[in-house]
Amino acid sequence: MSIYVGNLSYAVTQEDLSSIFAEYGTVKRVQLPTDRETGRPRGFGFVEMATDAEETAAIEALDGAEWMGRDLKVNKARPREDRKPSGGGMGSRGYSSSRGGGYSDN
Repeated sequence: MSIYVGNLSYAVTQEDLSSIFAEYGTVKRVQLPTDRETGRPRGFGFVEMATDAEETAAIEALDGAEWMGRDLKVNKARPREDRKPSGGGMGSRGYSSSRGGGYSDN
C-alpha cells in the first residue's frame, strides 16, 4: 500500500520526504510527480513503507502536521480511477463507447 502526501512545499525533495517518514519505520520508496511541461513538482507525493503498521503510524502522526510551512494532508493512497475520455463521453474515434464501437460489417 502507498501513502498519499499532499500540500507539500514545492521545494521538497525525495530525501526530505524520506527522512520525515523514516521516523515511523522503513521507507521503501518515495515518488514526487512533476509537471510534464514545466518539470516542477506538483505539490504532492507518494511514500511506501515496509509494513502496514508503519504506514498507519506515519499517517496518524503526520496528517495535519505543519512541515516546511505547510499543513500536510496524509492518508492511504487510493488506486487511480480510469480516466474518462474527454468530449462529452465520446471515444477518441468520435463514437460513443457505450454503443460497443459503432462499426458495422453490413
